[in-house]
Amino acid sequence: MVITTLADGVWRGVETVQDRVSETFFEPVIRLGVTGLARSGKTVFITSLVANLLDTGRMPHLLAASEGRIAASFLQPQPDDTVPRFAFETYLGALTSQTPSWPDSTRAISELRVSLRVQPKGLLAGLQGPRTIHLDIVDYPGEWLLDLALLDISYSEWSAQVLARIAQRTQAADFMALSSNTDATAKLDEPQAQALATCFAKYLNDARNAGFYDCTPGRFLLPGDLAGSPVLTFAPLPATDTTPRRSLIREMERRFEAYKSQVIRPFFRDHFSRIDRQIVLVDALGAIHNGPQAVEDMRGAMTEILSAFRPGKNAFLSNLLRGKRVEKILFAATKADHLHHTQHPQLTAIMQALTRDAQDRAKFAGAQTAAMAIASLRATTEDTVTHAGAELDVVRGILADTGKAAAFYPGALPEDPNHLLGPAREGAAAWLDQDYQVMRFAPSPLNIRPGDGPPHLRLDRAAQFLFGDKL
Repeated sequence: MVITTLADGVWRGVETVQDRVSETFFEPVIRLGVTGLARSGKTVFITSLVANLLDTGRMPHLLAASEGRIAASFLQPQPDDTVPRFAFETYLGALTSQTPSWPDSTRAISELRVSLRVQPKGLLAGLQGPRTIHLDIVDYPGEWLLDLALLDISYSEWSAQVLARIAQRTQAADFMALSSNTDATAKLDEPQAQALATCFAKYLNDARNAGFYDCTPGRFLLPGDLAGSPVLTFAPLPATDTTPRRSLIREMERRFEAYKSQVIRPFFRDHFSRIDRQIVLVDALGAIHNGPQAVEDMRGAMTEILSAFRPGKNAFLSNLLRGKRVEKILFAATKADHLHHTQHPQLTAIMQALTRDAQDRAKFAGAQTAAMAIASLRATTEDTVTHAGAELDVVRGILADTGKAAAFYPGALPEDPNHLLGPAREGAAAWLDQDYQVMRFAPSPLNIRPGDGPPHLRLDRAAQFLFGDKL
């Protein structure tokens, strides 16, 4: 059995090197990770990106497309047989039907391969035919990424951090009361353990809905096929002087360690560590609407997310023998179409400020980073209206809740991002000058010409930054 295991490990290593040699010399593969926290628009981003790669008429800033060097693009079977396929056709159908609707949010990992036949450029371009470049898009929930920080701490450390952080949150009142009235040293009672885990999971969902982003463990929010399993039946408890055998707290600690070894580590090993380009989608407008505490919480989450990456430049041998680094990371503020274009520079500046700590870490390690404001699928049009004797730049769209057409002015974002980040760092309860509103727009019916993908804002610029150099 030991010899078989060793042989299998050696053969897997040989296969990995063979795959990387093949990718390097014959058909290069770009593994693009797409993540973001809840409601950031991952599904819409991937759907629109793929549609616009299949029909590149709206991609002028993707240089290979504007230069006419993409001879063909098509979908192919993905390389990972155990990963669900991203349901591109279903999602595109929902967005482009006569009564369009937003697709469901990401709830698990999925993958899709887009292959591009690209004519090389340069001095020898005329002597070479087109080559195939594979773009493997890996979609995974951002909540899973935040879980990677749990690998470096113990159950007692995690419990102390969580209980201190949530003590004053109204969403946590029921759980705090339940945990404080629990005798953690008593013998394990499974119904009691389940009640604690259920109450803690309810807090996590309520906190996320209220705009908080430090909602880990992530699988409590998106349990999938692990729902009800012991690996998701634990919760933080106050420290005790002793941890008797077969006690509640001892079993909570064991399950916490099982979560790390059986859930977090396999995700990191099998998927996350193989990514070489990454986009992190951020609903910055939603955080601003939720107030200073949500903005500060988002800033901390962005720093935590970046700390999970292994950023840097991929040298040939390091890529071949030791695994990939994340060479480029894009932080994208989504739903830019909810603002008039005159406010897009302010949104970009806020995005840059929110991710400053994260970007500095990546740059220090040799990775390229950028921040921009995008709309994966444009759902609004722009207009200028007169209100109270003043002209306002507004956007018009169909409200998701009522189905009625409306003009919307969310409020003016500050020129200086510190006017938002300062109160957020200081723990302000609300914005002093004004509230920033958010409206949920439904996708508009589309009339797409042959050769064009869905309308967007700066999706082509995002694609050029992320993988344009490989084309």
